[in-house]
Amino acid sequence: MDAALQLFADKGYHEASVDEIVEESQTSKGSVYFHFPNKQTLFLSLVDKFSNLLERRIKEAISQEAEGIAQVDAALTACLETFGQYRPLAKVMLVQAMGLGSAFEQKLMEVHNRFATLIKGYLDQAVALGEIAPVDTNIVSRAWMGAINEVVMHWVMTGESSPNRIMITLRPMLLRSVGVQEDRI
Repeated sequence: MDAALQLFADKGYHEASVDEIVEESQTSKGSVYFHFPNKQTLFLSLVDKFSNLLERRIKEAISQEAEGIAQVDAALTACLETFGQYRPLAKVMLVQAMGLGSAFEQKLMEVHNRFATLIKGYLDQAVALGEIAPVDTNIVSRAWMGAINEVVMHWVMTGESSPNRIMITLRPMLLRSVGVQEDRI
């Protein structure tokens, strides 16, 4: 998987071949095909691996903070740092993979649902603690997911904006959307 990760990041999904992955990993074609029936399955496994890493880093960052707004900051920072660290791979996953068809679309929907559910859980907690007014956390979590996804995707594709600029713009917008008072933003 590490060899495939490197090749996809360096060459892109479509240009990387299974033969190159075999050569880079210093293994046999049979071994690769034993674990992954095709290049697409290998790629989708890498999407899972990256999603797991992103989720773990976000949860670890959130666990270091006691208060809701600080947790939002920590989650956004961890998200941007992770995408920044793996920007070439993220670009392949977010941009080039769009042409992979329904299997990738299903995987992408699964990942988006996973992170929207994570956001929803923290919004539900903020409502329960009285940090924000009651709100339809299902809709808000999807709106937040959409905003974060769009901004990160644009950054990964173009390199425009810096993580700092994204934070100072996106964070207050998200917090205002759930009624956090200006003095707490």
